[in-house]
Amino acid sequence: MTVDCVIEDIRWNNIDRLAKAAKDVTLTHLGFDPSAYEVSILACSDERIAVLNSDFRGKPSPTNVLSWPSSERAAAEDGGTPIPPELPQDAELGDIAIAFETCIKEATAMGKFVEDHVTHLLIHGVLHLLGYDHERDKDAALMERLETQILGKLGISDPYKVA
Repeated sequence: MTVDCVIEDIRWNNIDRLAKAAKDVTLTHLGFDPSAYEVSILACSDERIAVLNSDFRGKPSPTNVLSWPSSERAAAEDGGTPIPPELPQDAELGDIAIAFETCIKEATAMGKFVEDHVTHLLIHGVLHLLGYDHERDKDAALMERLETQILGKLGISDPYKVA
């Protein structure tokens, strides 16, 4: 299986490549066969993601990334491992939307390469599809640690390290 990218905003260059790399490295790092799972990506504008953010989270403003897992996989215990997806019923992990303008603004403000920041957000989204979250303290620490490890495999520095 693969990454299905719907590109609503034509400014998204290389999103297909970045999304596939993010999905594959994340699943591999967690011990899953990336070829067995599918993720859908909506590469959109701030205007579009603001509507989605309002509709699904009651926040009528743009955000960088949103995700909708196909199943609830969150760990019951703070800092615990989420419920792993089961094949074949969980082959489709869910959907991710990512907003162009917000990603550019954030990368610029942090002095990061846009591709590195977008890759981080896509990994973040895939982790959400797999049940990882950052609502509770130990869950957030686990998710950040995984993001840092996964990004390191791609040669991307720790996004949480203050320079």
